[in-house]
Amino acid sequence: MRFWHDAEYTTGVMDKMVAALYTPTPDPSPRRVEDAPSARGGGEPARASMDGGRPDAQRAGDADLERARVVAAAVVDPEIPVLTLEDLGVVRGVEWREGRIIVKVTPTYTGCPATLAIQLGVQAALVEAGFPDAKVESVLSPPWSSDDITEEGRRKLKDFGIAPPARGARARTLFAQETVACPKCGSTATSRISEFGSTACKALWRCEACAEPFDYFKCL
Repeated sequence: MRFWHDAEYTTGVMDKMVAALYTPTPDPSPRRVEDAPSARGGGEPARASMDGGRPDAQRAGDADLERARVVAAAVVDPEIPVLTLEDLGVVRGVEWREGRIIVKVTPTYTGCPATLAIQLGVQAALVEAGFPDAKVESVLSPPWSSDDITEEGRRKLKDFGIAPPARGARARTLFAQETVACPKCGSTATSRISEFGSTACKALWRCEACAEPFDYFKCL
C-alpha cells in the first residue's frame, strides 16, 4: 500500500496531474546548457562572450535558472494567498541536473496539507513559463522555520490581519509564553482563544483593547 508521504509515489501523481492539465507547446529554441553543441561534445564550440570569456550557452543556462527561480518564487501560498513562496522562504535553490531544471522547495512543516498544492502550483507555473521538463523536488533539510519568512512577508501578513510570528522560533520551547500584538490596533493586551485558527499553522487570538479576533501565525 502506498501513502501520500511516499516521495516517489507523490512525484508520480504530480507528474500525471500536470500532464493531464497542461499540454505545453514545444519550444524549438535551445533552453539548456546541455543542448549547446559544446555541452554535448560535438559540433562547433559555443561562442565565447565578453562576460569574462564565459560561453554563450553557459550564460543562457544561468539565465534560465534565474528565470525559473523567479517563476517558482512568485507562486502564491494556497492557504495564505497574500504570500508568495519567496515571502515564505521555502524556495531553497534551482539547479541543472541531468539536462533538466530542478527547483528545490521545503515544506513549511511536516504534514502541511498545502505541500502537494504548492508543488503542483510550482510545476504548473514552470510549464507555463516554458520549462516543460522542469522538476520540483522536496527538500527536508535544513527544515523550514517561521524565521525564514521575509520582512516583506511579515508586513503582508499584518496588513492582511494576521499577526506575524515572532523572531527566534528555533530558540523557543513548546510551552513558551508569547506576547502577540494585535495586527489591527497594535495592542499587546491579547489572549489566545484557540490553539488552532483557520489553518493548523495559525492560532486564534483576541485583542482585549479593540475586542477583535485575529489569526496568529505560529512560531514553527
